[in-house]
Amino acid sequence: MQVAMVSNRFIINIVAFGISFGLSLALTGSFKRAAIIALLYIPTTYIAVLFAHQRRKQHDTIILKSLKSLNGQIREMEDIKSHMVVEINSLEKHRSLLYSESKQLQNQVTEYRHQRDSIDRELSTYAGQKKQAETGILQLKTELENLERTKDELEKYFSKITTESRRLEINCNVSRSEFTKIKNQIEQLEQDKKELENNLTLLNRVKPQLEEKLYDLRINLQELEVVECKKNETIRAKVAEQQSIEDKLSTLREQVDTKQVELSQLKGQVSLLQDEHDILQDQIYDLLQQMENLNSNHLLEQDLEEQDLKEAEDLEPFPFADLLDPLETTDEEKETDISTKLPQEWEILLEQLPEHEVQVLQALVEEENPNPVVKNIAQSNITMPNLLIDSINERASDTLGELIIDPGNEFPGICEEHLAKVQKMIEIYSHKLAKQGYSN
Repeated sequence: MQVAMVSNRFIINIVAFGISFGLSLALTGSFKRAAIIALLYIPTTYIAVLFAHQRRKQHDTIILKSLKSLNGQIREMEDIKSHMVVEINSLEKHRSLLYSESKQLQNQVTEYRHQRDSIDRELSTYAGQKKQAETGILQLKTELENLERTKDELEKYFSKITTESRRLEINCNVSRSEFTKIKNQIEQLEQDKKELENNLTLLNRVKPQLEEKLYDLRINLQELEVVECKKNETIRAKVAEQQSIEDKLSTLREQVDTKQVELSQLKGQVSLLQDEHDILQDQIYDLLQQMENLNSNHLLEQDLEEQDLKEAEDLEPFPFADLLDPLETTDEEKETDISTKLPQEWEILLEQLPEHEVQVLQALVEEENPNPVVKNIAQSNITMPNLLIDSINERASDTLGELIIDPGNEFPGICEEHLAKVQKMIEIYSHKLAKQGYSN
């Protein structure tokens, strides 16, 4: 190898000498200069060949190192490949086990789906029963509207009868006794009507509770569908939950049956009320005739009293009239003083508030522990204390733009900034009640 390299170098030096000698001879024309230049090119070409040979050696060493590193990497890859084959075999075994377990889970899922379909069917039947109950309630409402219409027609008929009933005359004492009896009967009928309305409100309150229970059942069904993908132990726990759900459904069925019985009872009561309403119409017709006779007698008595008063005024003036006039003026001045203390918005709020809500405000102002008083007022009006407070705040926000009652504490109370105005409003309301009682 070295002999070949030396021969190659010798040939390169000869070629370089010949080329440089020929070129310099052609350019210069002198033989000596051409020989000198050719001799100078020989070491330069030899140095260049050595430099190229060293570069080639370095490149060969780099290639050998890279080949060694590639061989090592190939060995490592072969080891990794063997490990991968082992892992693939283990994964295939695990996949077969998972496939068998997935088949078992699919069978269990199909069973739960059948159970879910049966539960959905039962829920659809409950929805149908619920719609039937709602239609019954609507029929009751229409019947009540028909009763009100008949009442309006009777009032119109009463206006016509008043012109004809003045011709008849009946004793005053008998008519009054009969009138009081009929009033008592009417009050009893109104109480029965209120009881029916209370029963309807209770049914309407039970309705959202049933809807909430149905919503809870749907949520439980969704949770069961999610938990179906877990292992056998979790599935057994969910079976126990399904049994509890079935118990809830049985209780719901019993509640629906009881509500249907109550609806049938209400229908019977409405039919009885219609019969009593027809009897009352006849009695009212007789009473109207008697009332007109009484009105004619009363007009005669008023005429006689006016004549007696005129005679008394002609005889003597009342000596204490001067004292009564300033008393009446003082009462009127008190009303104006109290009313001027309140702004117009608060007066509008007082007009909008019903009597029981004003009683709630009075209890919140005067009582240290107003909860029992507010609870009694709510029970007498068939509602809840929180609903009463919310209705008062809604009216206040509509008229004033602010809330009057602060429900955040243990005992609800009036806001401090509105306490004085609420007290004045209660004073005005009590003054009006006292005035009405005095006039009666």
